[in-house]
Amino acid sequence: MMIRKITAVLAALALVSGAAALWAQAQEAPVQPQQPSAGSVYYLNFKPEQAVQWELAAQRYRQKTGVPVTILTAASGTYEDTLRSEMEKTDPPTLFQVNGPTGLRTWRDWCLDLRDTALFKHLQSQSFALFDGEEVPAIAYAVETYGIIFNRTLLAKYCDMENAVIRTPDDITSFETLKAVAEDIQKRKEELGVLGAFASAGMDASSDWRFKTHLANLPIYYEYKKDGIADTQAIRGDYLPQFQQIWDLYLNNATCPPALIGARTGEDAASEFALGEAVFYQNGTWAYADCVSEGLTDDELGMLPIYIGAEGEEEQGLCMGSENYWCINRHAAPEDMEATKAFLEWLITSEEGKRLLTVEMGFVTPFDTMEADMDSMNALQRAAQESLMQGKWPVSWAFTTIPSETWKNRLGAAMLEYAQGTGDWNAVRTAFVDGWADEQSRAE
Repeated sequence: MMIRKITAVLAALALVSGAAALWAQAQEAPVQPQQPSAGSVYYLNFKPEQAVQWELAAQRYRQKTGVPVTILTAASGTYEDTLRSEMEKTDPPTLFQVNGPTGLRTWRDWCLDLRDTALFKHLQSQSFALFDGEEVPAIAYAVETYGIIFNRTLLAKYCDMENAVIRTPDDITSFETLKAVAEDIQKRKEELGVLGAFASAGMDASSDWRFKTHLANLPIYYEYKKDGIADTQAIRGDYLPQFQQIWDLYLNNATCPPALIGARTGEDAASEFALGEAVFYQNGTWAYADCVSEGLTDDELGMLPIYIGAEGEEEQGLCMGSENYWCINRHAAPEDMEATKAFLEWLITSEEGKRLLTVEMGFVTPFDTMEADMDSMNALQRAAQESLMQGKWPVSWAFTTIPSETWKNRLGAAMLEYAQGTGDWNAVRTAFVDGWADEQSRAE
């Protein structure tokens, strides 16, 4: 136990050492005088997990250029509300983000055309930009991946058990196999030394997005794939039976009874997984820092696709995409817009900025300026890369077309009531299908 605690401390220290070094350098560097009318930058950050690193970037840039950079980080689950509030102020953010086409519809009138910026010129592919006719109002800055993270040590221990369903994690290539493994682990949880196959499906505000958005992506994606489309005004819900069976699997083979998930948080789920109380944990590459800070190592971390029972899913890979698109406020003062463009160019072209984005923040970025040795490539990112190298087709982030936050919240509420036994699956279907049409009509 003492060895594990020491390992956890060392991992956490290793994770923050780069940030600490940069902070020390920032304190020593002389501040360059700001040029007249150089403008300033105000960034409303979406990602609390990178708040410290963004403050370091702001500090370092100010000391190099003299240009003030203010960072405000929205609390988890509050970004849209915070953005609305900040945009109403006298000095609103000059840099903000939208989560994709749906978010862009809300904020399109605030977005500067980015075609003449370094961001657009250095994109590896224009598929990472959001277009509105000829204009480019938003550009992705981080490509992320999610799936079912698993503890390799625990799963290997299960595979070595007598009459185990599988002999290697590679044997899990479908919902049918995932279900058989999870249910067998649940039956033998005491023998394996865990509380459940899956970490708790927490449905409080810090965790419900994993299911009302990320898990809901699968039935949306497969319907789009079936129809050969990328968006729709009216979702049919063709894959809701598959959505139900993966949700049931999570609920019935977890560390806690389904009735308790309303009070379970994202921290609860992360802790259960890190402490070895669960074998599986639905989350993404952004969860890596939390995993290693709690004592897990790269050798213990792997990631599986989220299988729901769709036809052909044996060749399915992980869910890859972005809901992190930068936008520059076109209503900002001209000098502030130019200052913001310059700050972003520094981030993606200077050695210091690139290192901050990739190594320190852990982002996989879509810019051609990033060298291979700047790729942080942690264990979860390697799993994503290996999935592609194996020829598995990635599941795109169709959830960026979800019509509104209201749709997500109503779906999440229906999923929670179903889990608690106070509602049925018909309510989930109504929130999914009818709610989509209602929200689309409101947006017109």
